[in-house]
Amino acid sequence: MNSCGNGVVLGMFWKLLERFGVSGVQFALQIILARKLDPEHYGALALMMIFIALASIFVQGGFNTALIQNKDVDEDDYSSVFWTSLAVATALYVALFFSAPAIGSVYDMPYLVEPLRVLALMLFPGVLNSVQLAKVSREMDFKKVFYGNIGGAIVSGVVGVAAAYSGCGLWALVAQSLTNVIVVCLTMRFTVKLKLRFVYNWRRVKTLFSFGWKLLVSSLLDTLYADLRSLVIGLKYDAGTLGYYNRGKHFPQFIINAVNGAVTSVMLPAMSAEQDDKTRVKALARVSITTSAYVIFPMMAGLAAIASPLVSLLLTDKWLPCAPYMMIYCFTLAFYPVHSCNLQAINAMGRSDVFLILEIIKKTYGLVVLAIAVFYFDSPLAIAGTGLVTTWISWFVNARPNKNLLGYSYWEQVKDLTPSMFLSLAMFGVVWPLGRLPLSNLPTLIVQIIVGAAFYILASAIVKPTPYRTLTAQLKKALNKTGLNAKRDAA
Repeated sequence: MNSCGNGVVLGMFWKLLERFGVSGVQFALQIILARKLDPEHYGALALMMIFIALASIFVQGGFNTALIQNKDVDEDDYSSVFWTSLAVATALYVALFFSAPAIGSVYDMPYLVEPLRVLALMLFPGVLNSVQLAKVSREMDFKKVFYGNIGGAIVSGVVGVAAAYSGCGLWALVAQSLTNVIVVCLTMRFTVKLKLRFVYNWRRVKTLFSFGWKLLVSSLLDTLYADLRSLVIGLKYDAGTLGYYNRGKHFPQFIINAVNGAVTSVMLPAMSAEQDDKTRVKALARVSITTSAYVIFPMMAGLAAIASPLVSLLLTDKWLPCAPYMMIYCFTLAFYPVHSCNLQAINAMGRSDVFLILEIIKKTYGLVVLAIAVFYFDSPLAIAGTGLVTTWISWFVNARPNKNLLGYSYWEQVKDLTPSMFLSLAMFGVVWPLGRLPLSNLPTLIVQIIVGAAFYILASAIVKPTPYRTLTAQLKKALNKTGLNAKRDAA
């Protein structure tokens, strides 16, 4: 357990460092853009990105995960997957190009036509990047991902800000999004040793697709369901309301994407390598779930507690209506790393069929809850709140198969996560009332953050949950090693 845990914690630490570095740059640049642009611009971008995201799922076709999970993969496999995905991307781009006017008409946004056609070009560099990420993930060489992502974030951010301050409006967001994926792809082209050739092995594509098609359908269901709230809000209300909803979700998503990206990137190849030993896979899953929860629960609770003063300070008061959405999504997305750990364990065991069944079950009851919110409450906040309801149910659904696959039951997970959950909720209860202090936004935030961090650290030192002991042991080990190296250098 200790050897498994140490390796995963260290791997996740470096991946988290990469993700938070990139997210930090993107976060800062998004603040600059949001202060210049209007909620309607972000609502329009959110709508276009839904269609791009759905098309991207078909482009990747589950091949990315299949390449990572498969034990034996060679250069011909990467080439075959690349050419297959490129053909699919071309067909989907043509479909989006000609359907753009209809999409603009349905949502009463005729100005979306040309921006959508340009933004859809993201599909083509995305084909290469998907194969690049599969190779990097198999080799656990996440430093190369860092170079690509940080370069893409900086260059695209500069392009987007320059366009926004030149009065380009929505086109500034289109330019930023498109530039980002192109720069990431080009950077990794020079750092990842991937030799794509004009070869095509239909037998291997068929083998990979036999595993990947279930993940394709699962991803399609997941993305369509996740974006269904945006589609409904865009249809039922207006671009401004969709912009507030999207911005409110955006803040916690920055953190979750960083953590979830680390969990997925590290855990799938690590558990796949141990798929013949259920005991080790369980140990890896357990360390991943407890560690990610210990880190992410307090971050989400703290962000929810400081939502209003944070929005007012960073984005100005014109964005204050997004604060309630932010609070809802903080508590909704907090469990996503836990969901990912459970699902990646299932994938690592080669049970993509179980993965697909779970997605169908979750989306079925999710649609029922969403329909109730739309027809009985008629409120965008109620629509956003459906995710908060379903995430708790989904925890049980995602964890249930691992009782049989790994011997890691739902109740074991409850026991593992309860300390981090209650410490985080207690911290929220302490920090949130401080937002009513008669202070300006910046001093209020400083007080809330210092008090929240101090409370969580002190409470952890008293309760001593397992991830706290693991992380402090790793920190002491690193400090001791640094001290020994310093003494050796001095000698």
